[in-house]
Amino acid sequence: MHIRTADTDDINIILLYDKHISERELTVSVNLKRVFIAEDSDGFCGWMRYNLFWDNTPFMNMLYFTEQKRGRGYGKQMVRHWENEMKSQGYSTVMTSTPSDECSQHFYTKLGYKTSGGFTPENEPFELIMTKKI
Repeated sequence: MHIRTADTDDINIILLYDKHISERELTVSVNLKRVFIAEDSDGFCGWMRYNLFWDNTPFMNMLYFTEQKRGRGYGKQMVRHWENEMKSQGYSTVMTSTPSDECSQHFYTKLGYKTSGGFTPENEPFELIMTKKI
């Protein structure tokens, strides 16, 4: 698998899957170089996007791989790539969140993330906030 920074040509394919962000906001994230694309010999596999929590801590907003690309270790590679990028930019902590009723919390725990709090969005399950020192 190859990981690269997204460019504006990637916006349409991301929007086919990502219903959590507007095209305008995704364009801003791409222009800020806060979206990474994963590709393999078959082409597009998925993406990861982040922003800054409190304007100073990288927060992974979305990690997504297409159904047929899951279970291959690509998610772990993408998270490691992002953590290395954030460390090279001088950050010492990264964050993410996941609903407590999804198994992704176990994925992040295996990667060294620790639950540091959470909240309950209206009509949604408890959202776990997870952090990791890098």
